[in-house]
Amino acid sequence: MPPKADQHGPAPTSPTGIPLDVGPTYAAQHGEYLTTAGGTRLRETDISLKAGPRGPILLRDHHLREKITHFDHERIPERVVHARGAAAHGHFEANGAAERLTCAAFLRSGAQTPVFLRFSNVVGSRGSMDTARDTRGFATKFYTEEGIFDLVGNNMAVFFIQDGIKFPDLVHAVKPNPSNEIPQAQSAHDGFWDFVSLRTEAQAHTMWQMSDRGIPRSYRMMEGFGVHTFRLVNADGATSLVKWHWKPASGVHSLTWEEAQLAAGNDPDYLRRDLADAIESGAFPSWDLGVQVFPDTEDQMFDGIDLLDPTKFVPEELAPVQIVGTMTLDANPVNYFAETEQVAFHPGHLVRGIDVTNDPLLQARLFSYIDTQLTRLAGPNFEQIPINRTHAPVNDMLRDGSHQSGDQGGAAPYHPNSLDAGCPFMADDTSAAFIDVPEEVAASHTVREQSASFDDHFSQATLFYRSLTPVEREHVAQAYSFELGKCFEQAVKERQLGHLANIDDELAERVAAALGIPVPESTVPPATDVEVSPALSQVGESWPVAGRRVALVVDSASGTRPVKQVRSKLLAAGVLPVPVAPHGGQVAGVDAQRTYLTAASIEFDAIIVLTAAAPGEDADPNLDTKAGYDDAPDRTVDPRVEKLVGEFWRHSKSIGAIGGGLDVLPTAGVAAGAPGVHVGNAAEVVQGLLHDLEQHRVWQRFTAE
Repeated sequence: MPPKADQHGPAPTSPTGIPLDVGPTYAAQHGEYLTTAGGTRLRETDISLKAGPRGPILLRDHHLREKITHFDHERIPERVVHARGAAAHGHFEANGAAERLTCAAFLRSGAQTPVFLRFSNVVGSRGSMDTARDTRGFATKFYTEEGIFDLVGNNMAVFFIQDGIKFPDLVHAVKPNPSNEIPQAQSAHDGFWDFVSLRTEAQAHTMWQMSDRGIPRSYRMMEGFGVHTFRLVNADGATSLVKWHWKPASGVHSLTWEEAQLAAGNDPDYLRRDLADAIESGAFPSWDLGVQVFPDTEDQMFDGIDLLDPTKFVPEELAPVQIVGTMTLDANPVNYFAETEQVAFHPGHLVRGIDVTNDPLLQARLFSYIDTQLTRLAGPNFEQIPINRTHAPVNDMLRDGSHQSGDQGGAAPYHPNSLDAGCPFMADDTSAAFIDVPEEVAASHTVREQSASFDDHFSQATLFYRSLTPVEREHVAQAYSFELGKCFEQAVKERQLGHLANIDDELAERVAAALGIPVPESTVPPATDVEVSPALSQVGESWPVAGRRVALVVDSASGTRPVKQVRSKLLAAGVLPVPVAPHGGQVAGVDAQRTYLTAASIEFDAIIVLTAAAPGEDADPNLDTKAGYDDAPDRTVDPRVEKLVGEFWRHSKSIGAIGGGLDVLPTAGVAAGAPGVHVGNAAEVVQGLLHDLEQHRVWQRFTAE
């Protein structure tokens, strides 16, 4: 297409600055057909060349390699995806439950392994906000005694696509429009919804992303998934198939949509700050590592679910997660660039006892990840960067290249040799050599096909949606309504709405009403016998409260005794009280860490008001119009405190009031005795708040039925 009326590119000139007499699209791509970079027309670009429909991808697939290689080198030096990250150091301790499954040394009972964990947004650039609705990366580097093991996953159990050859298309679709670089870090635009409505395999992951899991409250409260199916081999040579799970000790918790928007404006670094502050304060985040275990059968199916399809997950009710160890993060990086930015993960960083499967997405990742480091980290020696260095001895016979920091000796960097006395020697089973699990490859033809079991694109989206509580389903409907409402193309909206009708008629009706579009007819048989999975819901359990933050609204009239009583009881429970006062300095016997001007509701998990909060001296209507401020002489509550308490109410967070704080509640539209509103003495109020924090929110306050 030609440029729009408001667009033009640079003046056409030769490399030496000579003007060229050519049209405005001389440098644009031309041609009616999809081709290779060399102009060869293609008949297929959605499926990799494999040894049979379920076989491994072939190295001879020149189109896959060209497409992935070009994509891997599109950004310099920022990551194409997962550019915005936050990381921490820690350790992993195995409990021995995996010894029957794998001979991996780091999973033996009592083994302790240093780790480096990087969380990330997928879509946004390094400068984007933390709280955009997005998938989050959950990548863990284990520095084991047998070499590096990288578990490179996400906070969602499924992925958008089934074959890695589609990854460049997915990312191009979700990234900003190339003509105007809009929008940043969002999927609420025509490009993304055009792609996922045309590639219906993406519907399951899209459902996860439109749920509350797309806007996590904290990295500390986020599940992690290995997504793919891996193969484990034990000391006897027996194999099993597994899916990896990270279970947060603090439970799974999310932001409301309004909280996410407030955080994006008030604190774009909300999630990375939360992680760093928790570690600095000693509230070390931890996760249990678990596996779902499946028989390594020839068909690699489990209860009708294809284990090689990365758009499918196995409900925990069918295959319980078995805990094999615990990871604790206890140190922040010293230098963001040297560690968080330069860390290089790779699904092919495997150790003895762990192997890959023929999942076509995983197979492409084995090539893509190591390839992309060559550009991003400027050469083949990226594994010599300190954060990437293994803790196991290395003798790889690799030499030279950019940024070589080793000083290898010897005369014979090749094998076999006699000039270096035959060193290095080959390992075997007695010396813990890596095990390439022998797997029969069925006689077949080279084809761009996939198994028929990959064709079900709706049932798991239905399972996920119907496993949620009513309030969570309401949030999903709102998310689809918002995202599709930001699209301009009517055909895109209608096509995606048709897929929602195939997933759940109630969901389709809600979104159709918001978009003002008639509800389309389903094109698949109605799902009437779906076995729901309660493990997918974030509501209904209790979790530890350590590391949570509670705002204490105080002023000189609060009195030091109740303030200190509340602080001591919260601290005893591992909860951090943060005094919020009209001004900085000492107030009511404590140091004010926030003021009425600087405090934001999204910083806190609950609030206790210990004062009538008279308007502060800086509550000037010409400077601050929070809560519709006016300077009427009968105003008794500072408008910023009124706004603060009102947001806690809307976001279903716990609210406490002591003494003069009782007068603030009605001003903010909050009724004493309502769900999650606690009044009385310090002990009663703190007890009620701690109970609410264990549930994450006061769920009864949401209106969904």
